[in-house]
Amino acid sequence: MPVADSPLAAFDAAARGEGLVYHADNLTVLPAFADASFTVIYLDPPFNTGRQQVRRSSTATRATAAAADPDAPRTPGRITGFKGQAYDRIKGDLLSYDDRFDDYWEFLEPRIVEAWRLLADDGTLYLHLDYREAHYAKVLLDALFGRESFLNEIIWAYDYGAKSTKRWPTKHDTILVYVKSPSGYYFDSATVDREPYMAPGLVTPEKAAAGKLPTDVWWHTIVSPTGREKTGYPTQKPEGILRRIVQASSREGDWVLDFFAGSGTTGAVAAALGRNYVLIDQSPDAVDVIRRRLPGAEFR
Repeated sequence: MPVADSPLAAFDAAARGEGLVYHADNLTVLPAFADASFTVIYLDPPFNTGRQQVRRSSTATRATAAAADPDAPRTPGRITGFKGQAYDRIKGDLLSYDDRFDDYWEFLEPRIVEAWRLLADDGTLYLHLDYREAHYAKVLLDALFGRESFLNEIIWAYDYGAKSTKRWPTKHDTILVYVKSPSGYYFDSATVDREPYMAPGLVTPEKAAAGKLPTDVWWHTIVSPTGREKTGYPTQKPEGILRRIVQASSREGDWVLDFFAGSGTTGAVAAALGRNYVLIDQSPDAVDVIRRRLPGAEFR
């Protein structure tokens, strides 16, 4: 697909449906989209869940003024931040694994760069990660987006499944939230579904009836094995989590992108809320699930 002349030109064909679904490696598709095309980008990449690991020691240091010169020769391993600040990255304490990714961050980093390019000026990135990777991701995102673009660390807490008796059971995921422009991002808390007060007796009856705005800790169950949302896809995320994201950070008619689409929850929520969406996944199983779940989408 050619590079678009305007942010929405790439998606004109979606008028025949509610959104677009690509069966492809996301890094082969993303460069074809125009800059600043999406108001929300939600990423739920494969987690690094504790297979055999080899650790390398590393540090991250700010480059010298000379190294920050955009005309200066490139140094291998250096990232130039989106604010023009250069950073020397000596990769370390990152993990190489025995699965399909030789280095998790070598895999994820170019996709984060694309996510920044594709965010609208008022856009927001939600990066959903396992607790083992979140602290590494935050360092990377601080370097790329700028620390001033960090908005929230959301903790999604749930209570389901087996529990360890040898440590505090791990029952949460981390969602890192970064904005394209710290002074111009879109956020509307009034549109977000409210939740019950944990101590309703401490507030007025009117407030208790209305519910409270969620904080940065989201208590929400996983997808029930017997519930209506269940698709059978192993990493499916609940619609309630994506509803909060899409409600708060986009308007009706805005474009939402998920390029690790999995079961298609982002598309299902976007369609229900009147947003347009683009989903990308290279797994045939994922695309089959999305095809059944989103019959109104155009598939490519």
